[in-house]
Amino acid sequence: MSRTLGQVRVERPAHGGHAVARHEGRVIFVRHTAPGELVDVRVEEDAPDARFWRGEAVVVHEPSPDRVAHVWPAAGPGGVGGAELGHLRLAAQRAWKREVLIETLTRVGHLEAPDLEVRAAPGDEDRGGLGTRTRITMVADAEGRPAMHRARSHELVPIGEMPLAVPALADLAVWDSRVRAGTRLDLVAPSEPSAGAFVLADGERKGGKGRWVTEQVTVTGPDGLPRTYRYRVAADGFWQTHREAPGVIAETVLQAADLQEGERVWELYSGAGLLTLPLADAVGPRGRIDAVEGDASGSRAARRNAREHPWIRLHAGDVRTVVGELSTHAQERPDVVVLDPPRAGARREVMAAITAATPRRIVYVACDPASLARDAAIAVEHGYTLTSVQGLDLFPHTHHVEAVAVLDREG
Repeated sequence: MSRTLGQVRVERPAHGGHAVARHEGRVIFVRHTAPGELVDVRVEEDAPDARFWRGEAVVVHEPSPDRVAHVWPAAGPGGVGGAELGHLRLAAQRAWKREVLIETLTRVGHLEAPDLEVRAAPGDEDRGGLGTRTRITMVADAEGRPAMHRARSHELVPIGEMPLAVPALADLAVWDSRVRAGTRLDLVAPSEPSAGAFVLADGERKGGKGRWVTEQVTVTGPDGLPRTYRYRVAADGFWQTHREAPGVIAETVLQAADLQEGERVWELYSGAGLLTLPLADAVGPRGRIDAVEGDASGSRAARRNAREHPWIRLHAGDVRTVVGELSTHAQERPDVVVLDPPRAGARREVMAAITAATPRRIVYVACDPASLARDAAIAVEHGYTLTSVQGLDLFPHTHHVEAVAVLDREG
């Protein structure tokens, strides 16, 4: 049962969209607030023997100058998850994420964090960080309405709008529809100009049009020339949800990798090939890309997407196993390793195999600061230096932040 604590001073941001506050010596992780604010906190996880409590700000006595009206009230206090920073200016959200990145690298990885910034995606300032998401997942509640879970709860809350969605999704009739209770609803808006937005209900698409879509991404390469790539991907498979994210990530990785023609690259957790194709063009036909993906759907898509680049060698299988096999052959060793692991990170065995192959540079794409810190620390143990980290704000109004880190081999 919840209770409210009055007049709590908020201290600093914490990973996960919370801010740190203290009450009678007890640490409380508080949502929907900002550093410096004086708030009343509704505490919902407050076991007497817990190391810390959790709660949310329900009354603000002294607001931060960065506070604004929440962009999506349904995701405010007591509401659904998914926009826990929607009460702050975009610049303040990026400052929050920058502080979290630096603090996590220092505290979790015991690393000296390089100077870094968190960069907005093109157009986000003009749009107020809204209208960016091309994929949304919901579930039908007991009455068959589209719904999302209340934050840190299994309770479903019906959703009648989603201001974070691209207009094509916001215009779908699904918001007023009724389906079988418990149905998973995946809303998809492919970037290919001729494609329309649609809904998958428990993985099925009405009209028999299949579950594959085409995504179109324009990437400016190291030579300054833009190239447009087309990717065939599963509609309910992994793809970056922000409309600008695929191009932003690919360009950031290419710049970080600083590849030379003819070099060899290992690309790990390569998915449907978003980075694989631009990397292949960067090294050219005299180079080699070894792309490794464990997910069967991603591997199938990559095989189709890479057909015009015969110097890409695709490996479908467990990343740890494949990297171990590649690292045993001196002639297979890479000049650069690019990896984009899942939220849990690559972990010690994969990072040790990477460093044992002695690439001159490791480019690590991270969706979780803690996993980045742990994996980067392992590379540092094996003779690498954390040279740079670039934050990318591809999930405005949430705590999520992407980062592209560069680790260079010493000597």
